[in-house]
Amino acid sequence: MRWNKVEKLLQQRQKTIYWLSKQTGISVSSLYYLRDGKLKKPSFELMCKIADALGVSLDYFRETEDNK
Repeated sequence: MRWNKVEKLLQQRQKTIYWLSKQTGISVSSLYYLRDGKLKKPSFELMCKIADALGVSLDYFRETEDNK
């Protein structure tokens, strides 16, 4: 999971982790674990919630800088 992509989308939309938590139902602490790399393999459901809240497809998180 590339948190930097989530962070970029949050910044573009002027939103916070707290906002993302409220939109997804994912706890703030879980989002911080994800951000800090403590949650290594986020579930498909978690990623779907994040993608939906940010208005992107799951493929957005799969793309690497080399694939663009």
